[in-house]
Amino acid sequence: MVLNRLNTLPQHHKVRPMIDLYYWPTPNGWKISIMLEECGLPYNFIPVNIGKGEQFAPDFLAISPNNRMPAIVDHAPAGGGAPIAVFESGAILQYLAEKTGRFMPNDLRGRYQVLQWLMWQMGGLGPMAGQNGHFLLYAPEKIAYAIDRYGKEVDRLYGVLNTQLGASNAYVAGADYSIADMAIFPWVRTHKAQQVDLGKFAHVERWYNALFERPAVKRGLDLGKELRAPAMTDDARKALFGQTSASVQAGEHQK
Repeated sequence: MVLNRLNTLPQHHKVRPMIDLYYWPTPNGWKISIMLEECGLPYNFIPVNIGKGEQFAPDFLAISPNNRMPAIVDHAPAGGGAPIAVFESGAILQYLAEKTGRFMPNDLRGRYQVLQWLMWQMGGLGPMAGQNGHFLLYAPEKIAYAIDRYGKEVDRLYGVLNTQLGASNAYVAGADYSIADMAIFPWVRTHKAQQVDLGKFAHVERWYNALFERPAVKRGLDLGKELRAPAMTDDARKALFGQTSASVQAGEHQK
């Protein structure tokens, strides 16, 4: 992996970039590419090929101690000083919202309405949909209990989201588009692979279709789409699913 590389970006992103985005086109990566596009912040796109294990490189470990992308480095943090590295997609969304003053309310009630739905995605929809997708698509054996367990939980979570959106909420946290929507949308983007019928969830379907028409959302989804591998290889499977504490700590000793 080549770090600190400015890749070919749309012209409006070549004006003194302040953000390095360490990214791969996955739901968690899309959250941040969408947010950066919505905010109009110039950024350097630095691919982290998770199928090749680049997330375990020592240089990346210094930025993202959990060996996961996305991560950012802000070279122009508020108040000046040394660059700030942030990992975990929910924390990055909150950081960028605070940096720009956009997509998160300033009032106490509105702020926590957004934050609790952000945490709902981070602790619920993302992990459960991730496990559901793993056992549906990647597990070497079809384990009926796991498929049933995670499939039902994803279905339940879609029901929760559908109820929250309701007929009166244009967006997840109420009337205004926020980082909660940006966090949840990319995981709903995978609904077909998850074998979720959006037709069962009319309010989710309406919300999803509206967000999909936003130009910044489309640009965020398009970032690096040519990098996605057409199929899972044995090496990618090992990099993605074969890591343990021993392998992570072995990488630490190589620094």
